[in-house]
Amino acid sequence: MKQIIEIVPNFSEGKSKAIMEEVIAPFKGLGGTKLLNLEMDASYNRSVVTVIGEVDSVVKGIVESAEIAVRLIDMREHKGEHPRMGALDVLPIIPIQGISEEECIELSYEIGEAIFKKTGIPIYFYALSRKRPQCENLPDIRKGEFEGLAEKMQDPFWRADYGDVPHQSAGAIAVGCRKPLIAYNIDTDSPSKKKVLRIARRVRFSGGGYRYIQAGAAKLMDRNICQVTMNLTDYTKTALYQAYEAVKMEACRYGIEITASEIVGLVPKDCLLSSLRYYLNKDDDENLDLKLEEIVELVKKYLKFRDFSVEKIIEYYLD
Repeated sequence: MKQIIEIVPNFSEGKSKAIMEEVIAPFKGLGGTKLLNLEMDASYNRSVVTVIGEVDSVVKGIVESAEIAVRLIDMREHKGEHPRMGALDVLPIIPIQGISEEECIELSYEIGEAIFKKTGIPIYFYALSRKRPQCENLPDIRKGEFEGLAEKMQDPFWRADYGDVPHQSAGAIAVGCRKPLIAYNIDTDSPSKKKVLRIARRVRFSGGGYRYIQAGAAKLMDRNICQVTMNLTDYTKTALYQAYEAVKMEACRYGIEITASEIVGLVPKDCLLSSLRYYLNKDDDENLDLKLEEIVELVKKYLKFRDFSVEKIIEYYLD
């Protein structure tokens, strides 16, 4: 059985399609890989790329892509709603087929070292690849962002695993093996970032909410609305419907309505099915025999998904 991994590199460029086409070029035409998705967001000034494929090919592609990103993305000029500390901000690695988490952790060390040697960008290993407890959660590493990185790295507690000082224009990168993470945003009808941040604080774990929700707020200037931005770090423990309904409930106190929600990147089919069981009044262990197209229509109905199709479901590429 071939060893298949997924990587979801996040780049700090969401406005220039020309730049991102150069950044993702190494994955095009590369045998053994599929470039599944490029999602650009101008308000966040960030792009999320999804690649799946055989280990050696994916590693070759991401190292080359990182080199291009360092050359083309200057963090000294970067402005956007999403927290960030580097040109290639974070590189998650997810085992898909024929490879264990332990093997993926070792692979993350190899990739981090290779990128550091090629670019000189400091590397933090995070999530399952962390070498120190404080590096488990990405928001903790990224706190202070690019602008505060030089001062942060002077503290021995926050030294990088590779590198002593930030790259002058490209910052630092977090690299790590992790379980599938669901990047999930909920659109509100409110232009008040202050109010939406209060909602986010109540649903996230650090504010007394769900254990596996990280949440914040972002203003989408082009639409004059705010989003609750979330990462579900273990969707088997905290489901999409729980995040959605929690935000909906907390929004009520401000008279704020949910207008839509979105998945950033790809999502496993079982993540969607777990929420559909709730809305369809099924037990957790009940089988739902649904085609991908049927799943898409149902999540649009119950979770108000926008810009969603079968191409956003991982199994579409594996079946």
